[in-house]
Amino acid sequence: MNLRLPTRDEIHRAFLEGEVAVVELFAQVGEQVEVLAQQLETQAAMLKEVQARLGKTSANSSKPPSSDGYAKPKRTSSLRQPGQKPLGGQPGHRGDTLERVATPDQTEVHPVVACGQCGVSLAAVAVTAHEERQVFDIPAIRIEVTAHRVEIKTCPGCGAENRGMFPVGVTGPVQYGPGVKTWATYFQTQHFVPVERTAQIIEDLTGQRVAEATLMKAQRECATAIAPVTAAIKAQLRDAPVVRFDESGLRVEGKLQWLHVASTEGLTDYTVHGKRGQAGMDAAGILPGFTGQGMHDHWKSYFAYADCTHALCNAHHLRELKFIHEQYDQGWAETLSKLLVEIKTAVDAARAAGETPLPVVILTGFTQRYDEVILAGYTVNPRPPPATEKKRGRPAQTPPLNLLDRLRDFKAETLAFMHDFRVPFDNNLAERDVRMVKVKQKVSGGFRTAEGAQGFAQIRGYVSTARKQAVNVFTAIREALAGCPWMPPAPTTP
Repeated sequence: MNLRLPTRDEIHRAFLEGEVAVVELFAQVGEQVEVLAQQLETQAAMLKEVQARLGKTSANSSKPPSSDGYAKPKRTSSLRQPGQKPLGGQPGHRGDTLERVATPDQTEVHPVVACGQCGVSLAAVAVTAHEERQVFDIPAIRIEVTAHRVEIKTCPGCGAENRGMFPVGVTGPVQYGPGVKTWATYFQTQHFVPVERTAQIIEDLTGQRVAEATLMKAQRECATAIAPVTAAIKAQLRDAPVVRFDESGLRVEGKLQWLHVASTEGLTDYTVHGKRGQAGMDAAGILPGFTGQGMHDHWKSYFAYADCTHALCNAHHLRELKFIHEQYDQGWAETLSKLLVEIKTAVDAARAAGETPLPVVILTGFTQRYDEVILAGYTVNPRPPPATEKKRGRPAQTPPLNLLDRLRDFKAETLAFMHDFRVPFDNNLAERDVRMVKVKQKVSGGFRTAEGAQGFAQIRGYVSTARKQAVNVFTAIREALAGCPWMPPAPTTP
C-alpha cells in the first residue's frame, strides 16, 4: 500500500468546512499510516529472519563446515576462551623424538686409511674408539613369492596315491597372501584412499599391480573376519555407563543414507541405514535396552528410548547462543554462554582435584543463575499472541524463543555434566568419529554398494576402537585377515 497524502486543495477545503472535516481528513491519513506501519513491521521481521538464516555458519550453528562454501571469514573465531590450555604439547601427548637404538639391524664400519695431516698409512694401527651415527630408513619393498609344494607318494602296499596338506588359506594355484590384503584394507579404511589409488600405491611401492576387484574382496574378507569383534563392541557399548551418539548423512548407491555412530573413549561402532530416526537406531542395536547416560544433540528420535537418561551437547548450545547474540543482539545469550563455560571450568577443576560432586551450595548457585538468565531471555522475547485462525502444526516462533524453550524444558539434560562427572560437557568425541567417515566420502564421492558401505563402517569401527586402545591399526587388520582378529578386552568393574 502506498501512502496517499492529501493535496493542498483538499486540506484547504477541509479547513473551510470546519473541524469535523479536518478530523476526518487526518483520520484517513492515520489509517493509512497504521496499515503501512504494520506492513513495515511484518517486512522487518521477514528481513530479520532472512538475515539470520544467511548468517548461520558452522561456527554459530549445527551446519557442517562444508556448507560454508568459499565465503569463509578470514579470521575464524573459536568458542574456546584464551588461556584455557597452555601452549605446546598437552599433558599425555606422546612425543616422537628419534632416539638411538642399542642393537642396530646392520653396522657399516668406515675405516681410517691414512693420516689426514701427514699422509702416513694407518691400516695397521689399532682402533682406539668409534664415533657412531644412526640412520633410520625404509628398505626397498618387494613382493615375496612363496611356493607351497605338497608331496605326492604312492603307497607300496595298496598302491593308493597320498598327498600332503597345503597350509590353511592356501586354496588357489596363485593368490595373494595376508600381507597384500592388509595393505589394501589399511589404505582404504584407515587413510581413506580410493580403490584405484590403492592399487597405484601398491604398484609404485612393490612393482606388482593388484586388481581392484582383489582389493575390494580383501575388504569384504576383513569385514567378515571381524564380525565377532563388532558384536563384542556393541555389547560393551550397551553396558557402558555413558555413550555418545550421533548421525550424519552418507551417499550410498547415489542415494542419501545415514551413518549412526555410538562411541566412548575406548569404543566405536558404526551402522549404515536408510533411516535417520528410530528405525536406524534400532538397527544399530545399542540404544534398545541401553540403561546408561546417552549424550547426543537434540534430535527427537533419541528421546524415544526411555530406559536410559539423556544429556545434551553443550557445544551445540554454545554455537546457537553465539548465533542469537550475533544476529539478534540479545545479551542473555552471551551471559548464558559464559555461565556454561564457567560451570565446565568448575567441574574440570573439581575432577582434577579428585572430587566427585560439586558442593551443594555451588550447584544451587549455578542452577539459580541459569534460571535467571532464561527468565531474562523470555523478558526480551515475549511469546506472540495466539493466531486468530487455526493452522496445522505448531505456531511459528523466533529462533531465540525456540532455544529458550529447549533450554528451559531440558534443563536437567543440559546441566547433566554438572551433576555427574562421568557425563561430558559436549558430544565432540562422537562428532570426531563421524567426521572421519565423512572424509572418506569426500575423497571417494560416496559408496557404490550398500554392502561396501556397511563393510567399511564395520572395519572403521574396528580400527577406531583399536586405535583408541593404543593397538597398532596395521597389526590389528593383519591379525583379522589371518583369522585371529584383535578383541577389545572386557571392561573392568570399578
